[in-house]
Amino acid sequence: MTLRLGTRGSALAMAQSRTVADALTAATGRPVELVEIVTAGDRSSEPIPRLGVGVFVSALRDALHAKEIDFAVHSYKDLPSAPADGLTIAAVPPREDPRDALISRDGRTLAELGPGTRVGTGAARRIAQLNGLGRGLECLPVRGNIDTRLRKLADGEYDALVLATAGLRRIGRQDEITEVLDPMLMLPAPAQGALAIECRTDAVLPGGAPIVELLSTLDDEHTRAAVTAERALLATLEAGCSAPVAAFAVVAEAEDGEYEIYLRGGVFSQDGIQAVRLSATGTLTDAAAVGRRLAADLLAEGADIALGVPA
Repeated sequence: MTLRLGTRGSALAMAQSRTVADALTAATGRPVELVEIVTAGDRSSEPIPRLGVGVFVSALRDALHAKEIDFAVHSYKDLPSAPADGLTIAAVPPREDPRDALISRDGRTLAELGPGTRVGTGAARRIAQLNGLGRGLECLPVRGNIDTRLRKLADGEYDALVLATAGLRRIGRQDEITEVLDPMLMLPAPAQGALAIECRTDAVLPGGAPIVELLSTLDDEHTRAAVTAERALLATLEAGCSAPVAAFAVVAEAEDGEYEIYLRGGVFSQDGIQAVRLSATGTLTDAAAVGRRLAADLLAEGADIALGVPA
């Protein structure tokens, strides 16, 4: 049986999906074909915050429910934090570099960008943190796939772009990065750089074996724990994937030989004036609790005010 993998048609989505398909075939011997699904986000040029949470996801999930595809690959940061009825995240493969990257036309680093520099980014989280630097940067919205954005940069519409390092690496354009931004300066989005492999909870192979078990061969325990903590923070704050909320978890070996999660989180006002940054630690089995606890700490320190949530 050839498995049908649903994917968006962008170069990045196709590259991500092909990597997953090849890995699954190598691990299980099952052939996989890619099925292109057009989403509302692909059809619109509106800014992502205006389009809403899950704009790149709903069409893929509809295709899963309709049994047009057997599983789908998402950029995990695009998924709404609430679970989807009848669907499950069967695997979270090893994460690509989660950091943000700066690409400037003249090779200047972030510290070298002066007032009035036109920086293209559509992410509220990035805009807030760039504004918070107090450098007088002009943050401008930018849409389109990575190639389109880089072409706009080359044509002079922008002086610099901030993009995800993971996406640039996955399509082979990492050599164009001017500077990979330290998370201490620019905290990534929750689940940035991670992929989510999703299928129907009740989907089975011929013979009755659950598809989720087949897909789980690609799961990476440490990546899943890190992303679980980051997304639990996001869900507890009740902020969508386009809100100015950042989270970055690292899994490292502790002195006792066990692994632990170190989670950093940040909440920002759009103008960058208000920023709340805190951290928390915990065990892998407690990943979601670590995220919820850090979110509670952020709220106690005024995160709701930064987000503009009414009291």
